[in-house]
Amino acid sequence: MTFEENLQRLEAIVRELERSDVDLERALTLFEEGITHLRSASGALRHVDARVQQLVEAADGSFSVSELGS
Repeated sequence: MTFEENLQRLEAIVRELERSDVDLERALTLFEEGITHLRSASGALRHVDARVQQLVEAADGSFSVSELGS
């Protein structure tokens, strides 16, 4: 799933958990699914953050991005 898809699913899970008629077993299942999506989205953000940090401005004012591990 993309970051955006994970975020959309997390929002849907929160909306469902906020309802007063969600039984405990369903709430636990949703919570577990939410944790999975949260970890995936967080990982994507860490990856993007690392790439942004590798953005280097050259002396001539141009920018380049070096790949992770390079």
